[in-house]
Amino acid sequence: MVTLEPVMIDNHTFTAVTVLLPKTTLLTVSSDKGYIMCGALDVDLLNAKLKDREIIAGRAVGVRTIEQLLEAPLESVTLHAETLGITPGMKGKDALLKML
Repeated sequence: MVTLEPVMIDNHTFTAVTVLLPKTTLLTVSSDKGYIMCGALDVDLLNAKLKDREIIAGRAVGVRTIEQLLEAPLESVTLHAETLGITPGMKGKDALLKML
């Protein structure tokens, strides 16, 4: 099952997607500029193999809901996210606000 819903953070609307898969759940919240995602996100791949795409993204591990993803500290971020001031340890919702 796939769930798509709006998420409000400080009067800004983001898009949350939950994908229920066997034995795991994929979670992501995005803006027009970038996104945060659960531990399934491969930040190293984005930084190395897809560097030319300049992807703005952050990864949080150990989250099981969209709410947890928004509150969790980011474990890693892409190089292009860092150019916006997004850093590891930053809460997911704070990173999203920098992606506006």
